[in-house]
Amino acid sequence: MSYLVELIDVWAAPIPDVPGGLADILAPLQQVGADFQSIIARRSPDDHGRGVVFVTPLQGDEEIAAAAQVGFNVNRVHHSIRIVGQDRKGIAAELTQKLAAGGINISGFSASVLNTQFVAYVAVDSLEDANKAIAILRKA
Repeated sequence: MSYLVELIDVWAAPIPDVPGGLADILAPLQQVGADFQSIIARRSPDDHGRGVVFVTPLQGDEEIAAAAQVGFNVNRVHHSIRIVGQDRKGIAAELTQKLAAGGINISGFSASVLNTQFVAYVAVDSLEDANKAIAILRKA
């Protein structure tokens, strides 16, 4: 089975843990027409009153400028890979097992299914690991 596997930029911004905190961060991006494929937001367990939001993609100078004004930076701590393919039972376990067998330590993982397709985002600690993971997953 083949997958679309690609290295992507994920952008992160701190958000206040208050009603409307996420909405206030996303509004300027909506105003410039950002069309996200993924948004993940959560509270920070170690920093009371704060959270973080991750988005992808940001495209073009206008979106990047708007994002910078509300605190977004491209996440260079983790290198992210997007995997898209036909969904089936056990696919997440299979993909993560292949990465583990290849010596890849996953620092973050999220996945969703819509109809018959899945999309997964895998974060790893280095660009070298990301490239190795891409090679492993393209062979899967």
